[in-house]
Amino acid sequence: MIRQPQPKQDVLDRRAAIVGRLRAILPADAVIAEPLELKPYETDGLSAYRQPPLAVVLPRSTDEVAAVLRLLSGEGVRVVPRGAGTSLSGGALPMADAVVLGLARMNRILEIDETDRFAVVEAGVTNLAITEAVKARGFFYAPDPSSQLACMIGGNVAMNSGGAHCLRYGVTSNNVLGLRGVTVEGEVVTLGGKYPDAEPTDWLGLVIGSEGQLLVVTEVIVRILPLAEGARAMLAGFRSNEIAGACVDAIIASGIIPVALEFMDRPAIHACEAFAHAGYPLDAEAMLIIEVEGSVAEQDALLARIRAIADRFEPVSMRVSQTAEESAAIWKGRKGAFGAIGRISPDYLCMDGTIPTSRLAEVLGRIRQMSAQYGLEVANIFHAGDGNLHPLIMFDANDPASQGRAEAFGADILRLCVEVGGCLTGEHGVGVEKRDLMGEQFSPEELALQRRIKGAFDPAWLLNPAKVFPLVEA
Repeated sequence: MIRQPQPKQDVLDRRAAIVGRLRAILPADAVIAEPLELKPYETDGLSAYRQPPLAVVLPRSTDEVAAVLRLLSGEGVRVVPRGAGTSLSGGALPMADAVVLGLARMNRILEIDETDRFAVVEAGVTNLAITEAVKARGFFYAPDPSSQLACMIGGNVAMNSGGAHCLRYGVTSNNVLGLRGVTVEGEVVTLGGKYPDAEPTDWLGLVIGSEGQLLVVTEVIVRILPLAEGARAMLAGFRSNEIAGACVDAIIASGIIPVALEFMDRPAIHACEAFAHAGYPLDAEAMLIIEVEGSVAEQDALLARIRAIADRFEPVSMRVSQTAEESAAIWKGRKGAFGAIGRISPDYLCMDGTIPTSRLAEVLGRIRQMSAQYGLEVANIFHAGDGNLHPLIMFDANDPASQGRAEAFGADILRLCVEVGGCLTGEHGVGVEKRDLMGEQFSPEELALQRRIKGAFDPAWLLNPAKVFPLVEA
């Protein structure tokens, strides 16, 4: 089970005073302290764990964020930055002695520059809202996590989120030019800029993916890309997970880089088809969704090459979308996959690890063996093209034994990812879910170096406490 540190009594004793001081520097509706009103903030996407925070603040500007951090750091109060709360690794789980700093009200798009292809947005702007704001001008924002309708760009930066199309376009770190943030002491800093290589030191590379450990991001400068001339998706069903995994490896080894290359196994296929009615092959044990883009001629050429590769693995079905509506239906099933699994299981853990694609077939086989060992079903839905796995382990949170087996199963999957040359996370982050597994990937010396970097930005370790790093026993 995930262990939550005990709250500091001296901080809890000062609760009324801290809340009063927060209300003195923020509008009346920007401070939440009543127990019932704190309920929505007591958990995030890792919903098996809950803890009401000390209070919640909802600033509307970078200056208000800075004022809050100056106050709280001066009082030694810990702070948990939060966007939409969609984190699946517990990245925004609060603590009883911490104030949640919610950025949802910072939701303005500040600037769009078509000539230099960037947009400046506040941290509370949703991922999909960026594309919606620029698509009429012929552009889009590339990273597209499945939660893109709800997740916010500040959280995407914190976790270095990806999505189905990151195979071609890269993850958040490949699509951010600069950002504005606030240190724990309340100092406003700017990293990067509106143009590539705006500064010689790669501070962005350090902060993106740092999970709110170093500073609170309030504004982000993102790349916007021209919309493709067209795109088409195809489905290919196979007789086993291993065969589908081998096909993925063959496609990538051929030098073809599709826009997206997604994998679903039999439980996922059936759950998503019942939800989306996308025409998925119900007689297949595994299915690939492959998307290409470009002119019609380019699409035809790429799809012909991919079909020739897939034919070597004797698919049980293969279908290419002919219209935009057919492609949209295919993606509706994939984008709604997590919700679809929620319809057939009371609870599930969505894992997130990365492996070399050359080991995909082997890893899928071992996950199947683990499923039998733990007596828990697993649905495999993931970004197969870049080896970013998302096994969904189905369990019942009302049964402590079931939950315990699910957590142990998930930990074994992550250990397997590291064993075959991958890593603990691809896009969900470490949060609390994986913090006690960090020693599986990093040596004590490497973890010590990471802690020193954290300490340089946050000497008192007040930002997003009890996340990422294994807890040090007293």
